[in-house]
Amino acid sequence: MVGRGELTDKAWERIAPLLPDNAGGRRWRDHRQVINAILWKLRTGAPWRDLPERYGPWKTAHERLRRWTMDGTWQKILDEAIVKDDAVGEVEWIISVDSSVIRAHQHAAGARKKGGAHIRSKALVVDGECLGRSRGGLSSKIHLAVDARGLPMNVILTGGQAGDNPQLIPLLDGLNVRRDGPGRPRSRPQAVVADKAYSHPSTRQAMRERRVRFISPEKTDQIARRRAKGAAGGRPPVFDREVYRGRNVVERCFARLKQFRGLATRYAKRAAYYAAEVTIAAIILWLR
Repeated sequence: MVGRGELTDKAWERIAPLLPDNAGGRRWRDHRQVINAILWKLRTGAPWRDLPERYGPWKTAHERLRRWTMDGTWQKILDEAIVKDDAVGEVEWIISVDSSVIRAHQHAAGARKKGGAHIRSKALVVDGECLGRSRGGLSSKIHLAVDARGLPMNVILTGGQAGDNPQLIPLLDGLNVRRDGPGRPRSRPQAVVADKAYSHPSTRQAMRERRVRFISPEKTDQIARRRAKGAAGGRPPVFDREVYRGRNVVERCFARLKQFRGLATRYAKRAAYYAAEVTIAAIILWLR
């Protein structure tokens, strides 16, 4: 019987073929049991040492998380989930973007400055250990791009003090969904929807150059400067209120991700491991 928060049979059938085989040595503990252990840790936010006995040794689960973070297995599974949905036309390419500050627990501090883990991933960008000081104290920030259904397409992790607008182009650059068959990967959305934090003339120019429809309200100071120039200020940018109403899907996605208590507060010292945990939660959202 499947326990609460564990992999369903349908989800397991999709990801089992994507998991690495044992390259040699002793026989690996059952992959499904280990993934369920990692999901329990994410769902509860408890320390590894409190892992229930039914999931096996906590060190095994932690080592599998580390190993598959380093070789990009988690990102491979997420990419495959997106590709399969896009192949049947379920991915809706109106992309909404936003960010959320994640308070870091005191256990997240103190990582060694040298020898940090690197994550092989096109979607999760790890810059140092991604810890910074914001109004809430020591924190990280998740920058998220979702499709029109609110499913995660790309994520970037930064320190909590980082601005939103500088991460928009890197978020879009990470949208590279290969075809389930011949053809080049798809990377250009139909439209990008963002709040005022992303409204800047340079951003709008970049979107025009990419031939991407950009829907974001102007800031008050930008409106004032444009009007002060008179006719030289040009026309106001086109703003589609109807499409902008759908931007709340990214807020709803953050709410679903933060149901995993291990994500709502950052406990991991290494940014690579926290980024991998975000990827695992995203996989679960895609497989539901």
